[in-house]
Amino acid sequence: MTSPETEQGGAAGETPVEPQDGAPRPEERLERAVRAAEQALIEYEIAVETFRIEVENFSRLHHQRLGPMYSRLDELDAQLAEARAARTGDPEDLRKADEARARVMPMPGVEELFHGWMDGDGLFPEAAAMLTDQPVRPPQRVRPSDEARKLYRELARKAHPDLAQDESEQARREEFITRVNAAYARGDEALLKELAEEWAAGPVPVEPPPTPAEELYARLEWLAQRKELLAVVARELEESAIGGMLRLAPDDPDRLLEEIAEQLLAQVSEREAELASMSE
Repeated sequence: MTSPETEQGGAAGETPVEPQDGAPRPEERLERAVRAAEQALIEYEIAVETFRIEVENFSRLHHQRLGPMYSRLDELDAQLAEARAARTGDPEDLRKADEARARVMPMPGVEELFHGWMDGDGLFPEAAAMLTDQPVRPPQRVRPSDEARKLYRELARKAHPDLAQDESEQARREEFITRVNAAYARGDEALLKELAEEWAAGPVPVEPPPTPAEELYARLEWLAQRKELLAVVARELEESAIGGMLRLAPDDPDRLLEEIAEQLLAQVSEREAELASMSE
């Protein structure tokens, strides 16, 4: 006859009885939730990627078909502003004319403007030295201190990869010695001391592997984070100028381009007529 202790999992030292066939495992609901979240994320990714490609394609067509018209409008605006400034001589009109012309002219790169003296991060060191009347000197050769040499030798002896037989330990030592060599090459005594303390503390203990339930919860959390990131991408696409235009005519974007082209042609005609009247 089976005792209550055996039915509940057995007495101490006995093997617990496996769940009867058909009994749900504790992680089963989590697994179903993970599978559902994965499928939902895949569908959402497909939708976002589809919209992104549509926005990119529409942006390309928009630039190809309408870019020359926008350029022509900018050029006409600049000519109108210049003609107006030439007629009035007003400083404000002259300023507006310069701004309009600047919008038409291509913007040179920083390095092109300063002929190699600076880039987007600022002046090159040689240029800064010349402007401050300081001689341009090559970097001085680092000579490690006696303490740094001592620390280096001690660490090299203790952490040498050849002292380990286990492959994982050899890899750990090689990575550590690489950092030691880099610190010694710079003569960084403080970092060598930190590395000595790190070696003395020993390797970081290996954490126990997560349980199946913990892995499933972690997967759900990752899926939720991925969904949030995709939502940000989708919102940026929808709020972009091209995305907003595409949403006006999702079923017939070519017709939308034709309507915008007609409006731009009308504006070009108006500007040309105004410019012609000013030159009479």
